[in-house]
Parts: sequence; structure tokens; C-alpha cells
Amino acid sequence: MAIKNPWLQALLRRLAPPLYHGLSRALFGSCRVRTVGREYLEQCLAAPPFISACWHYAVFFHLYQVRHQQLEIAPEARWILMVSASDDAELLSGALKMMNAQLVRGSRSRGGVAALKEMIGRVKQGANAGIIADGSQGPARIAQAGAVLLASRTGAPILPSAWAADRCWVLRSWDRTVIPKPGARISYHYGPPLPVPPGVKGEVLEEYRRELEKRLDELYTAAWQTFGQNGH
Repeated sequence: MAIKNPWLQALLRRLAPPLYHGLSRALFGSCRVRTVGREYLEQCLAAPPFISACWHYAVFFHLYQVRHQQLEIAPEARWILMVSASDDAELLSGALKMMNAQLVRGSRSRGGVAALKEMIGRVKQGANAGIIADGSQGPARIAQAGAVLLASRTGAPILPSAWAADRCWVLRSWDRTVIPKPGARISYHYGPPLPVPPGVKGEVLEEYRRELEKRLDELYTAAWQTFGQNGH
């Protein structure tokens, strides 16, 4: 149920980000991660900028994992993340700011074009980008054009990734968001970077959108099959 009291809303926005930040570090830090394709992440971090893309179900642990491995490999790297402009994303935005991430707010239905333009400018200045391939509202695991357009306009390749857990909670959301349980084993998969030629549009844009969707789904399937499952 949405909180309508402005005072309670303000209090929640102030307290929830540090609580989430601390709890997520404790929870995700307890997980045992096996990384497949780490060389692709290292390749991208060694020659920025690049665009990190995943499905929405994976977003919480994905943000932790990318940040954690970035600190190991390239702690000086700069990041710009696209976060939904909806009120529901306020708490996540606050936590991301505590991680020193630069944020752009926008979605397909609210400020998406302006947000994409801002991300293009930031990536051209050298910042790596993080984007949810199926957007903030779905449909789940159907790639939208945003990541492909961003890659085409900046020359930055797209680094796809997916992960699975042997023990997790699955939320009753449109994407069935996954949160690993304490001490869970994680199989985290990166795929080869996908370069996109400049100025793509029409059928060529659709071709690259489908290719990104295909690569993300292949990583998704491989990750979950690690634990004998076809998906979450």
C-alpha cells in the first residue's frame, strides 16, 4: 500500500537508503560467487566506456556484483545508471547515490528520451553506463531498444550478464525479481561485449535488439542450468 502522508514519505526516503545499503552489503556479501566470463568484464573495464546490461529480475545483486568487481579491477571507473522516474524507485536511487553512482531518472513512459540523451552525453565523456535491458515495466526478458541506441550513439559496447542462485527469494513482481538468500551460491555469467555500429535504425536497430535479447537469454539459461533449473 502506498504511503500518502508526506511526512512519513520524507522519513522513509531518508532512512530507507542507508538501511538498504547496509543490509544488502551484509546479505550479498555472504554469498559465494562463481564467475563465468570474468575476462569480458576485465576487458571492458580496461578499455572504457562500456554499457552493462542485464534483465530486471537480476537488478539488486547485479548492482552489488558489478560494483564489487569494479573496485577490484578498476576502482577509479565512473558509472552512470538509468533508474526509473517512478516513486517506487526513490529508495533504490538513494542507495545508489550512497555507492557514489551518477543517476539519470527516466523510463519508457516518463522522461525516457531526455534520460537517454543525458546518458549519451555522459558516456561520451567516459563514464560507463548501467541499463536494464527490459526496462522498468517490462515485458520481462524482452529487450528494449535503449541499450542498443546508447551503444550506437556512443561507440561503447554492451556487456551482457545474468546470474542465478541455488537458494533465493522470488518476489511477486512483474519480472519476478530474485534476491539470493544468506550464504547462497551464485553463478554469475558475463558474455562477450556486443559492439553496435553508429547510426543504426529501422531493421538494423531491430536486428541488434534481438541479438542483445538472445545473448541475455543464453546467459540466463546457462546460469540457472548450473543449479539444474531452466529459470527462476
